[in-house]
Amino acid sequence: MPVIESEEHKALRAAVAALGAKYGRDYLTNAVSSGRHPAELWAEAAKLGYLGVNLPEEYGGGGGGVSELSIVLEELGAAGCPLLMLVVSPAICGTVIGRFGTGEQKREWLPALADGTRTMAFGITEPDAGSNSHRITTTARRDPASGDWLLTGRKVFVSGVDTADATLVVGRTEDARTGNLKPCLFIVPRDTDGFQRRAIDMELQASERQFELVLDDVRLPAGALVGEEDAGLLQLFAGLNPERIMGAAFAIGMGRYALARAVEYARERTVWKVPIGAHQAIAHPLAQAHIELELARLMMQKAAHLCDAGDDIGAGEAANMAKYAAGEACVKAVDQAVHTLGGNGLTREYGLASLITAARVSRIAPVSREMILNYVSHQTLGLPKSY
Repeated sequence: MPVIESEEHKALRAAVAALGAKYGRDYLTNAVSSGRHPAELWAEAAKLGYLGVNLPEEYGGGGGGVSELSIVLEELGAAGCPLLMLVVSPAICGTVIGRFGTGEQKREWLPALADGTRTMAFGITEPDAGSNSHRITTTARRDPASGDWLLTGRKVFVSGVDTADATLVVGRTEDARTGNLKPCLFIVPRDTDGFQRRAIDMELQASERQFELVLDDVRLPAGALVGEEDAGLLQLFAGLNPERIMGAAFAIGMGRYALARAVEYARERTVWKVPIGAHQAIAHPLAQAHIELELARLMMQKAAHLCDAGDDIGAGEAANMAKYAAGEACVKAVDQAVHTLGGNGLTREYGLASLITAARVSRIAPVSREMILNYVSHQTLGLPKSY
């Protein structure tokens, strides 16, 4: 794994940073306050090839991987205008369909995900399952008369369902040999009969709203199943590793944005005849925040490299560590940025206060830091399992 970025990656990072600077945080804030999707930024990112940079070239993508897509999200975040649906649509759904989808599914979805004309949401979390994916109760059964699937269950905290053309839903089917339930993924178009959604009233303001889904005997054709019925956890984790890596990219970008605002303020704000950044009490915590963000990025790059190389097990460990490190670094960077500005850090003018809530998400979603610590203590260190 290269420790230093390639010239191609540096060029991609610079190009995306320029796009982000064109829009910036004010653009995203205005989109959120008006309740609209940041369609202009999404469309331009698609036109420049950034949305599908990780998807196969034969389907209109850039032929890269999550390494490249994470750069796109990080740089947009550092400019103050991250796109959450990058985590969901091309990263999770695009990866799963690209690896396991049928030829028809790839032809239908991958070109549209790459050019931004269609998006997909991802539904896994359930109200009674929490972090325990083995307690998922959304089940799918075959209609013996037609061969269709009938999907029933509930999902919560599903991003962007109202604008997504379909949702990739994690359900469970019964193993004919053992009778045990095993995970399977289904493509559910937005307007399918029995597929209901309700917006969740969130304190956190974002351009992508959160939804609860109810699936009441949703009838799907046999072709809605992604991959093989017996693939089970393999194809699920193929989507969860990119999710964690992209979650890390989102957090690192946010932390970089907050840190840059604080550094700018510390250079210009003068008290007692010198800029406040000249004082170690201000400078050292900002330097620490920068170091921790850089360290988190290195782990994210390792995870992305392993993921792109097809090492699902190695990527799983590294992706969890990257998400943990990035979440912690983001929260600390945002907190220190607000503290650096003092009272100004809580004003709308500087736009940092809203990041206090947003930064907490990086510790909670898509997997909590406690579950990551469980994973590392059990899977990596070999300690007894506690759950």
